[in-house]
Amino acid sequence: MIKDTENAGNTGTGAVIAIDAGTTSVRAILYGKNGAMALSAQREISQFYPDDGYVEEDGEEIFEAAVYCLRSVLEGAARIGEKVCAVGITNQRETVLVWDRKTGSPLYRAIVWQCRRSAGICDELRKAGYEGMIKEKTGLVLDPYFSSTKLKWLFDRKSDLKEKARRGELLCGTVDSFLLFRLTGGKAHATDVTNASRTMLFNINTLEWDRDLLDLLDIPEGILPKVESSACRFGETSAEICGERIPVCSMIGDQQAALFGQRCFLPGDAKCTYGTGSFLLVNTGARTVTSESGLVSGIAWGIDGKTTYCLEGSVFIGGAAIKWLRDGLKIISSSPEIDRKAAMVSDNGGVYFVPAFVGLGAPYWDINARGIFCGITAAATDCHFCRAVLESMAYQVNEILKCAVSDAVKCNIPMSIHSVKADGGACVSDVLMQFQADISDITVICDGEAEKTARGAALMALIGAGEKTVDQLAAEEKTINESNPALRTYRPLMDKEKVKAGFEGWYKAIAKSRL
Repeated sequence: MIKDTENAGNTGTGAVIAIDAGTTSVRAILYGKNGAMALSAQREISQFYPDDGYVEEDGEEIFEAAVYCLRSVLEGAARIGEKVCAVGITNQRETVLVWDRKTGSPLYRAIVWQCRRSAGICDELRKAGYEGMIKEKTGLVLDPYFSSTKLKWLFDRKSDLKEKARRGELLCGTVDSFLLFRLTGGKAHATDVTNASRTMLFNINTLEWDRDLLDLLDIPEGILPKVESSACRFGETSAEICGERIPVCSMIGDQQAALFGQRCFLPGDAKCTYGTGSFLLVNTGARTVTSESGLVSGIAWGIDGKTTYCLEGSVFIGGAAIKWLRDGLKIISSSPEIDRKAAMVSDNGGVYFVPAFVGLGAPYWDINARGIFCGITAAATDCHFCRAVLESMAYQVNEILKCAVSDAVKCNIPMSIHSVKADGGACVSDVLMQFQADISDITVICDGEAEKTARGAALMALIGAGEKTVDQLAAEEKTINESNPALRTYRPLMDKEKVKAGFEGWYKAIAKSRL
């Protein structure tokens, strides 16, 4: 599917294509010389659930979808006279693949970030006392969410793959590095610091693959990609695959790409992506912030040898709960209907929803929690259920916001969060955005562009191509906002006592989900 698009976000330089390899689809978006979205193509990808808690995807299908979208947009660019100067890649981060070094063919299905199959390995590492060391080196909590224990699970159970790894006959990496390898015809095996920082194998202090962690998990360093900055020349697309040679000038994990696309360049700047899950990232500048409240420290991006860090909280189930209402319970017939129904009632009627379908992410990291509706009475309607689902997203994000501020204070970083920039599919919901502003007592800003992930990859590619600097991008923001008719700003309006009562009900619901 290819379509013409228009949007704000002027960059005023060469045309760029962003490849966004997400969890459920791959997209390519052309940003023209004026910076506006000009063309896009999208193809859905399949997910497989071979066992309880297992989530897999076909790496070859991901690659074929990327090629289809890239070719489609390149053809469209030629028709409208746009010359593409660079490609940027952004991706679902913790999903890991292994492939043949010579052919590039995947040797096992991609193990997706949502997959919980390596929970037992995490338990063993925790019991052996490695949790503190892992957090100190990587900034991450010990959880099957991250790539390294997925890879150990695979090598422990597939002896043929483990032997190939030891002989250097296979390569591994996250989706970005797999796509780069294939798109360049096998000439480049690299990743960037943001994706490396989500593997639980990368030391975010030394900016290197960590020998202690590699030895602990028995993973040969030689199969891992070279780690680069987020903006650099990673290689060129193969003319045989893509029809022409175009420099790949950025690679960046999807959530960091959204942070960059929102132009959150200063410490304290925050964005939240309301997608399949909800992901809040806060820029912490040149310093790592060690979280004591269940968040993870990570790398926001690397540019010109300088590293910017961030705090992140991940909510596993956000917009996916809306899809479940539509496809599972069939309470709504389309996703936009949830907002219309939720707006028909003034509050949740005492109904709370905890979407712990695969456990709870930050700040709880409770793999055993399960989803629940509670507080249901005979007066509850489908509208209350819809409102409870939207409110659950805001409550989860609010907990992460509070933790981020608390962590910054404990680390003596003078950081306050007065506003959050929102993106992702669910940010079109006025009910959700207003409720977020109300319960978090902050300003929520939506500029009308949901595709901030792709925008961030495109902006980063312009830096990698030498056509823009961060300072230039920051200077453009005010002009962009002033001329943007789609800009929506939500400020807190709810009575404080009502907010307090809402929290009491939410925390009771959380407690019930963890029984």
